[in-house]
Amino acid sequence: MKSYQNSFNEFQYYITPSDMIEFLYCKRFIYYMKCLGIKQYEDKRYKVEKGRELHRKKENENKDYLRKKLGVVDKKINIDLYSDKYKIKGKVDEVLIFDDNTMAPLDYKFAEFNDILYSTYKTQMLMYSLMIEELYNCKVNKAYLVYTRSRNMVKEIEINKKDLDKLKKDISEYTKVIEGYYPKGSKSKARCLDCCYRNICIK
Repeated sequence: MKSYQNSFNEFQYYITPSDMIEFLYCKRFIYYMKCLGIKQYEDKRYKVEKGRELHRKKENENKDYLRKKLGVVDKKINIDLYSDKYKIKGKVDEVLIFDDNTMAPLDYKFAEFNDILYSTYKTQMLMYSLMIEELYNCKVNKAYLVYTRSRNMVKEIEINKKDLDKLKKDISEYTKVIEGYYPKGSKSKARCLDCCYRNICIK
């Protein structure tokens, strides 16, 4: 496995889950930010800061109870991931290893579970799954989210071919945009109201 830390420059243009989530919200957002280099300016939000605080705290905590609950035989913590094939990168909270040699990403969310699996979370876990399969040459059938504000409730996500194929298509479209293709804007005009690029966006 290639050293991620020692090859930072090699991965600086790789797509992160956050990049892809922005892209799926509005493809022009990525065009302005990544292709034209026009930076966005956002205030730090309470939830974001609390999420960072949670991640710092959990690094020093023992999460063995999750092994027992999920049937995990081993795990890797705070793992830098990448895919040379799809040019994506990210950092996952945990990579779980099962006794059938399959693996699964696990991520902690500073959130309450409200019976909805948000598409942003699913996109993130699908990207982690692609990277884990490539890096460790293994099968990923599941992913897990831990909702810390619901007493560490664990929710399982199925990783299937249909969703992965859709993600691969999105990655291909993202690459086309950052190479200079001007995409269509979001169909939801409500998303334009508080967009930092609304004054320069060509309708």
